[in-house]
Amino acid sequence: MEPSVAQLQNNAQPILEVSGVSKRFPGVLALDKVKLRLYPAEILAVIGENGAGKSTLMKILGGIISPDTGKILLDGKEAALDSPATATKAGMALIHQELNLAENLTVAENVFLGREFRRGGMLGLTDQGKIYRETGKILRRLAAPFSEKTMVGQLSIGQRQMVEIARALVINSRILILDEPTSSLSRQETMRLFEVLRELRVGGVSIIYVSHRLGEVEEIADRVMVLRDGCNTGELQAGEIDRKQMIKLMVGRDIQQFYHHTNHTSERVVLEVEGLVTRQRLHQQLNFNVRAGEIVGLAGLVGSGRTQLARALFGIDKPVAGTIRIAGKMVKIDCPQDAVAAGMALVPEDRKLQGLVLEMAVGENIVLAAIRQYQILKMIRRRRKRDAANQMIERLHIRTPSPDQQTQYLSGGNQQKVVLSKWLCLKPLVLILDEPTRGVDVLAKEEIYRLMEELTSDGIGVLMISSEMQEVLAVADRVLVMHEGQIAGELTGNQLTEESIMSLATGNRA
Repeated sequence: MEPSVAQLQNNAQPILEVSGVSKRFPGVLALDKVKLRLYPAEILAVIGENGAGKSTLMKILGGIISPDTGKILLDGKEAALDSPATATKAGMALIHQELNLAENLTVAENVFLGREFRRGGMLGLTDQGKIYRETGKILRRLAAPFSEKTMVGQLSIGQRQMVEIARALVINSRILILDEPTSSLSRQETMRLFEVLRELRVGGVSIIYVSHRLGEVEEIADRVMVLRDGCNTGELQAGEIDRKQMIKLMVGRDIQQFYHHTNHTSERVVLEVEGLVTRQRLHQQLNFNVRAGEIVGLAGLVGSGRTQLARALFGIDKPVAGTIRIAGKMVKIDCPQDAVAAGMALVPEDRKLQGLVLEMAVGENIVLAAIRQYQILKMIRRRRKRDAANQMIERLHIRTPSPDQQTQYLSGGNQQKVVLSKWLCLKPLVLILDEPTRGVDVLAKEEIYRLMEELTSDGIGVLMISSEMQEVLAVADRVLVMHEGQIAGELTGNQLTEESIMSLATGNRA
């Protein structure tokens, strides 16, 4: 029988203890005298709003950045985690939300990358046989559904995450830190990850689990630690962990109901798609429309073709066939510039790689797509541009010290708002949102939902791709469900249930 958290706290010394850690960035106090305790064989969830300091704390534990003040104790002894190598040597393994694997190498080659076995010492040839044998042992321990010889490029996101965990086990990590581990996983992959984490806990591994998905925290955590504005606001023990209590500690008040959706749909069609064929699905034709003031949800399992559809609509991947009409006018979209000129905007799934220039100032990112509006004879009207940026910062409640702050220093939720504001400057007719609330906290989600409500009340048509079932049900007026590259069905009104969406998503048309 596994020990309870109370038993762990009474009978064991913390394996990791953070005491009075503070960290300041330009214009921001990210952490203020933060404390953390992690016990042997425990899953500790760390939660908080975007900007609460979670990622900063994890980077300190991973040796990526150093604290300004405070102590970190491992097994009761002070430790200086001044580099990732030092943290790794101390038994810490940080698995980032953005996985860092080489797709052109096998699983075994990735697991032992940089720490290969060699024949005859460090200068000898790589011992490939031993690398594959040891990797095989770890994969069997994880019950992985792939072999050590599989190319990483052939694996799903969830399977790649198992490779990252295998890399951590190779170095006998005692503490595993996972930052938003399920943001790109299907429900089935999430359940498999939870099985692996529970098995690792039984084997003595301690786990820090950082997530915005409070339902998953309820399911997996032994204890919850909450941060708000860089400070500790409380802890919840196993019997106390529920969504209401977590939200209260995160935001400082009770929230009974986050979002009330009002249908603003009109009869005017702003986007009409007929016979659209993407390069990934040459034998599937897509037909649908979006009306002014309507939020159309695009649901489906990972790999169903939702993102490929969005990329084809926006001209990132040129469609093979089909017609697209915006506000009744047939348009030819061969590239994103054509889509923008036609009145379409896309907030991409990966905001950091595809939506922002992270080293650029917040204000510069906001006006980037609409820069021509602030030019006269190729001269930039700086005051007008700055005024536009300030208006968007105020309208979307973007938390930043100033428009000149580098975007990379904002929280994930505020970065997402910057991406949204960039396209809203163009006043589009159609807005495509690909996973608009991925990796943002519960309050940032609420603000994004309210913004969508505001946009639809102004007559903008929204096509929203989301993997979160509750989000689709709460926000969408109508839902299109995709399965294997085609629209398997359309749901409205009282048809909108989790069961009906999952039925269509898995190919059941009954």
